[in-house]
Amino acid sequence: MSEQPIISIKNLHKSFGKNKVLRGINLTVNKGEDLVILGRSGSGKSVTIECLVGLLEADKGKIEVFGIDVTKLNYKELNKIRLRIGFMFQNGALYDSMSVRENLAFTLKHHTKHLSEDEVEKQINEALENVGLKEAIDKMPTELSGGMIKRIGLARTLIIKPEIILYDEPTAGLDTITAKEISELILSVQNKYKTTALIITHDITCAKMTGNRIMILKDGLIHAEGTFNELKNSIDDWVRSFFEYE
Repeated sequence: MSEQPIISIKNLHKSFGKNKVLRGINLTVNKGEDLVILGRSGSGKSVTIECLVGLLEADKGKIEVFGIDVTKLNYKELNKIRLRIGFMFQNGALYDSMSVRENLAFTLKHHTKHLSEDEVEKQINEALENVGLKEAIDKMPTELSGGMIKRIGLARTLIIKPEIILYDEPTAGLDTITAKEISELILSVQNKYKTTALIITHDITCAKMTGNRIMILKDGLIHAEGTFNELKNSIDDWVRSFFEYE
């Protein structure tokens, strides 16, 4: 682990009108760590990562990524940081009109200019192999199951070789077995590429499998933090309630 966190958020506030979603979030993520943020729906989990990558503007607070305060960057400077971050959206966010190959090629060419067609094809195949879906290369998104779409979404994230991956509800909408497979995939990606990850989820099994450390959001603040077992055995009834059905 590096001495300086790869992500550092201090006193982050975000409101939408009178709705105060984040009321002073503080968190750090170390290099090579998978940090899970748990919370009920509407607790601000997704808002936190949207502020982190500049999709939403924070009302107040400091957000450092790679030691740089992203709240002070202009659009061009922010995009340079974003090139080092992969984002796996909740719904996979594939382009319906493009095949799997075209989806991955589009992302790769957008991030890495001047690649030969052979190099593009090689990297597409490698990314699909990493998620166990090489045979889906010519399929359209409408031909894929929910679990396959998640895997292709992860392949598209991996193809840019990110240093940080942000997972937004990676197992949402999946059956138990497929959700477990996605969690195993997140772990294998961390082990293979030594990525750092922030995983937003309400899936307790996913949190247990993937998180080196877990934080629980409540009322716009980090209410509890620790390992899975520490939180499961917390003296706080509300914290323990997350783990009742584990």
